[in-house]
Amino acid sequence: MKLTEEDEQILGGEQGGAYQKAMEILKTLGEIYNADSLVDIKSVQIAGVSYKTIGDAGIQFLKDILNEGEEDVKVRVPTTLNPAGIDIEKWKELGFPNYFAEKQMEILDIFRKIGVNIECTCTPYLVGNRPDIGDHLAWSESSAVSFANSVLGARTNREGGPSALSAALIGKVPRYGYHIDENRRPNIKVKIPDAESLESSEYGALGRIIGRTVQDEIPYFYFGRNPGPNELKSLGASMAATGAVAMYHVDDLTPESGKYPIPDREVTVSIEEIREEYIEVDSKVDLVAIGCPHLSYEELVKISRLLGDHSVKIDTWIFTSRYIKKKHPKVVEKIEKSGAKIVSDTCMVVAPLDEMGYETVMVDSGKASSYLPNLEGIDVIFNETKKCVERALNGY
Repeated sequence: MKLTEEDEQILGGEQGGAYQKAMEILKTLGEIYNADSLVDIKSVQIAGVSYKTIGDAGIQFLKDILNEGEEDVKVRVPTTLNPAGIDIEKWKELGFPNYFAEKQMEILDIFRKIGVNIECTCTPYLVGNRPDIGDHLAWSESSAVSFANSVLGARTNREGGPSALSAALIGKVPRYGYHIDENRRPNIKVKIPDAESLESSEYGALGRIIGRTVQDEIPYFYFGRNPGPNELKSLGASMAATGAVAMYHVDDLTPESGKYPIPDREVTVSIEEIREEYIEVDSKVDLVAIGCPHLSYEELVKISRLLGDHSVKIDTWIFTSRYIKKKHPKVVEKIEKSGAKIVSDTCMVVAPLDEMGYETVMVDSGKASSYLPNLEGIDVIFNETKKCVERALNGY
């Protein structure tokens, strides 16, 4: 992999140990994937932020790579974080364990010191970190990677926490994978007969099926109508969770639609199959959790309308970014009048719900329905948003 003169200087330690380690990681990664060079990036989104997922070993790794004590170490491009394990502002109110919150704040302090924006969200494109078509990025969170590649037309691989941090310190990533035109070509088309009847909240269920079916391929979708960004967000998040889909195309909609030949191979999914993904269980629910990925303003408005003037009878957490929460206080206030809690900085997947006594959680997220049982050992009921709100209001 070809390095510039400055890259070589960084690799030689001329700009300090932290940058040297970061360049070593990027160089090794590039050699593994046969990258020809490094490419400049516009922004970074770092995963591996929750104490639940990285633990004490992760904290020590951060300290080691940043050469704790080098006060001049700073990121070189705008950088945000994936959800942490707590709501930074409301963790006591929500009942997060004290020890866990202390460890989590230690992690966030490390990132804050190097210039990272402590906006912990899986939807960086909704909080100001929105790339343009063709921009190269180093994003980590699977649903954000899918949205960036597929809906925004930016270019990013799914970076691990260490490589994303390294990219933030250097301002570059190895040029391979989705940074290259040829690797963005669709290779299987998806048809949904009667797609016009597909409800907005059913795109997550569709994504569960397609992720399992195509694994790491790039699907090309035909819909009877053009889905909106919230629907595409749910679709991509689910495909990344049940498979490893990091990019997809939608006919006549996504930025690169029409740029590549339409694949010959085809898979068909019926509306009936999509609706069979829902888990209909009448067992007791401890928590209704909505917002994986984090909700947009429009989705908060939908929740508000579904709640109406009623009150929830069981714990109900609505996840969104701190940015959206503070920008739209009226809809937040209306939702919280019902007794539901607006939760930021974290999500149900990386919060220590198991330690907080939650055993059965109802979600409307295809992604969360896939991850929660494996990551937290929690029973999940998966259904559409309306059914989740109904369960919260009925309390059974």
